[in-house]
Amino acid sequence: MNNIIKHVFFDLDHTLWDFDKNSSLAFQMIFEKFNIDIQLGDFLKVYQPINMQYWKMYREEKVNQQELRRGRLSETFSFFEKKYPVETIDAMSSGYIDFLPLHNYLIDGAKDLLDYLTPRYELHIITNGFKEVQNKKLLNSGILHFFKTVTDSEEAGVKKPNPFIFEKAILKSGAASNHSVMIGDNYEADILGAEAVGLKTICFNYHKEKLPSQNIQVATLEDIKNYL
Repeated sequence: MNNIIKHVFFDLDHTLWDFDKNSSLAFQMIFEKFNIDIQLGDFLKVYQPINMQYWKMYREEKVNQQELRRGRLSETFSFFEKKYPVETIDAMSSGYIDFLPLHNYLIDGAKDLLDYLTPRYELHIITNGFKEVQNKKLLNSGILHFFKTVTDSEEAGVKKPNPFIFEKAILKSGAASNHSVMIGDNYEADILGAEAVGLKTICFNYHKEKLPSQNIQVATLEDIKNYL
């Protein structure tokens, strides 16, 4: 693959930026601020699949940003038979968004991989996150300088796997799809979305899902060097 690739597009959360670890630390701050008497580990076990489901609905335009932010918290607290006024839920959600970019652990091997790829390719980000938050993550984690372009769903007006966000990123980067590869953790959003516009793909199988055998997949970021 590496002899034809000139541009490498990355997803951010769960691919380079350690969302689970950083999210846990942000929630720890929220729990302290709002005196929430639930074990954080128990909360996260319930919250994480609910959050993933809300992001799926958000990608599919079934909920908007406010419904995503409110719903994932309200449903999780309901599991623990806790009910908070919507104003409190909104304050928690806003606080979480503020606290999230304060913690900036990267996935193991991310910095090393970017150092390895930078002399060889032009690097870019395509992310479904919100512009201000994603830019803070890139800046605060010290990796923003690696990327020539950053394309987010807020800017594009659509979310992965919608082809338009990939087309916008390709146009913005000056890349050609047949000389580009997309690396991401989400099979539906990152891999199928990228394939639909002719990008080659590598799935960082962070979630250890069973994927079609024809797809290139890696268990660690280090393994990507075998293909690029």
